[in-house]
Amino acid sequence: MKAQNKPGQPAKQSGIYQQVGPRGGRGDERTVVAGEPFPPTDVPGSHYRLIRPAHNGAGKGGKR
Repeated sequence: MKAQNKPGQPAKQSGIYQQVGPRGGRGDERTVVAGEPFPPTDVPGSHYRLIRPAHNGAGKGGKR
């Protein structure tokens, strides 16, 4: 089973997350940055699931 991220919990990874309802229905997508809290969901009991991780390498101290 994929990780369930609850509203208000800090994101472990940047990317695009989709709302998943309490019975498995899928909702809107949100872009969330690592370390920032997940926004409130439209339906109580819903959570977020990562669908597309960010691949830009931001914050890794690479060459400029």
